[in-house]
Amino acid sequence: MGDRRRTSLAISLVQLAAAAAAAVAVAGVGEWDTVIFALLVAFALIGDRLEVDTKVVTISGAFLAVGLAMVLLGPLPAAAIGVMTMAVDSLRRRPPVHSVASNLATFTIFPLIGGWLIHAAADSWNVAQADVNYALLVIGVFIIANGINFLQVALTHRIADGVPMWHATRSFYVPVLPSQVAVGTLAAGIVYAHAHGGGVALGLLVGIVVLYQYLLRELLLSKERAEQLGARTKQLASMQIGVLTAMLQTLSLRDKMTARHCAAVARYAREIAREAGYSEADQELVHTAGLLHDIGKFIFPDHILLADRKLDDEDWEIVKKHPAQGAKVVRQVDGYGPVADIILAHHERIDGRGYPRGLAGEEIPALSRMISVADTYDVMTARDSYRDPVSPQEAIDELIRVSGAQLDADFVQAFLRVLDRKGVAFHHADDADFESELDMERRVREYAEPRVAA
Repeated sequence: MGDRRRTSLAISLVQLAAAAAAAVAVAGVGEWDTVIFALLVAFALIGDRLEVDTKVVTISGAFLAVGLAMVLLGPLPAAAIGVMTMAVDSLRRRPPVHSVASNLATFTIFPLIGGWLIHAAADSWNVAQADVNYALLVIGVFIIANGINFLQVALTHRIADGVPMWHATRSFYVPVLPSQVAVGTLAAGIVYAHAHGGGVALGLLVGIVVLYQYLLRELLLSKERAEQLGARTKQLASMQIGVLTAMLQTLSLRDKMTARHCAAVARYAREIAREAGYSEADQELVHTAGLLHDIGKFIFPDHILLADRKLDDEDWEIVKKHPAQGAKVVRQVDGYGPVADIILAHHERIDGRGYPRGLAGEEIPALSRMISVADTYDVMTARDSYRDPVSPQEAIDELIRVSGAQLDADFVQAFLRVLDRKGVAFHHADDADFESELDMERRVREYAEPRVAA
């Protein structure tokens, strides 16, 4: 045990000795009622067992039980309940010795002071428990008792751990103050009900409070579990999307065109979707599919990926597999099924002569048809394409020529309107643009958030 903790233990022992002397002095204040005492002991032990650590404050029914004992029984019974509760808690938790002494001192001192104070004030002002003004007195004493409780805890942390008092005030006391006012108000209501309804009302209300404590605990624990699940989901999202990114970047190391091409196709496809009046969700969906549409090229051997000659029939059979292979990879990411469906069909043709399934016309997903337009244009105009690029006007002429046969005519027209407004030099992705287009941090966040809500 360090010097600080020895000092804390010594101070707590002195406080316990002083509390014992004070207990003798106030022994005649209030009265013992064995039934109420037993009920409140059970309430305190159950409430302490159902405590919930919210990371800012620990919510426990023990404080309410001890506070009710201060009011209904007096300072000595309240202190006895506090000591019993902390003793059982220490056996369960096995905290350090200095913490045990501090907890015992705290739950002895504030019940003695609070119990003496409320009975002395009631006698001095001639206020009975059945009076409405007594409820205000109960609330006030609860706040004072809570302040004493806090000072004890803060002093222990200051001595044992070196935590400044102002930090403890800001981090612990201020957040808990509203809840303690609520606890005091609840206690006042219970005392008032007891004064008018007797022991039955008291037992019923205590039972309700215990049930409330249990439900609150389960609610907060479920929230904590949801936060943990959300963190794990975000980690999974980061890993899965990161794998896709790594695959594309590895592919780009083999072929510098691919990542820039994917970024450009994603931009073009989003513009087509916006121009065609599709929703923000569909724009984001086609953008994501555009980024990942060529991930299936990972299967290509170098003589195909870097080909500078016409491919033979065997090579073309391999090429035709990349939409299905890309869709298969992307579909492994939870929630990316719609993206995979778009990727699978991005080389289908309106006339049914595309691959891999030979779909035609409206059988082809609309967002896939948008990617086909964007893909065709970028392959023709990109400066690092496999073949010499053509001018934007020549590419536009070709889009018009194959419109209605290879490409969707409506989406070709939408893209031409985009190019007309932005100019034929509509930005092609540069080397660094793939990272900004991917915007991985946002994608991970948006991937995780719906599952957290669920």
